[in-house]
Amino acid sequence: MEIPVRIVLVETSHPGNIGAVARAMKTMGLQDLALVRPKFFPHEEAVARAAGADDILDRAKVCDSFVDAIADCGFVVGTSARLRNLSCPTVDPRECAALVMERIPQTKAAIVMGPEQSGLTNEHTGHCRYLVNIPTNEEYSSLNLAMATQVVCYELRMAALSHVGRAAAAREAPLATAEEIDGFHQHLEKVLAGTGFFSPEHPYSLKLRLRRLFSRAELDRTEVNILRGALAALDPERKRKSSE
Repeated sequence: MEIPVRIVLVETSHPGNIGAVARAMKTMGLQDLALVRPKFFPHEEAVARAAGADDILDRAKVCDSFVDAIADCGFVVGTSARLRNLSCPTVDPRECAALVMERIPQTKAAIVMGPEQSGLTNEHTGHCRYLVNIPTNEEYSSLNLAMATQVVCYELRMAALSHVGRAAAAREAPLATAEEIDGFHQHLEKVLAGTGFFSPEHPYSLKLRLRRLFSRAELDRTEVNILRGALAALDPERKRKSSE
């Protein structure tokens, strides 16, 4: 059984970790791997650690940016071992798997793993609907990248095998992809900047909060088009040009 979920590795430092992740994916039936600015890839150590999962490495998509890696995905989950200033709803791997299974009949899903040392940034998690946290022994909570991926992939496989999760509710339109959501936010930020709404002292924090707000809504494509139409009508620059 193939599990149609993308694993995204962001700025991985060690090529062996990429190979170990490919091995973890293949044992659980995942095939779609995307790499965002890996330090070393392709690399012989990645092939050695893949232990027969060379096909996943061969098909891996190498991306210049995080947004490119998730552009066609409508449901994105990040992984994090620590809390952020702007909290995102947090689930464990089993809850994450159930949420993913509910949505993949209608949209592509991605699980994002951050750099080995620093993890995902607030900018990365701003594109994520949920964060998945693996509950570990508080006295020794060290999980490497491949271990964390294996846990998440295992839960995805178990959820798929047992049909965990409610049937996806019928939608009039598919969920908007990350690329469509990003385009909406760029449009929103442009219009709000034109009105003077953004505070010069804290524009970045406010932009992240707006992303969190609309992320909770899980907008579909029709809703994004409606919102962008409203923004176009309210755009002060457009109004100024029409009055000239």
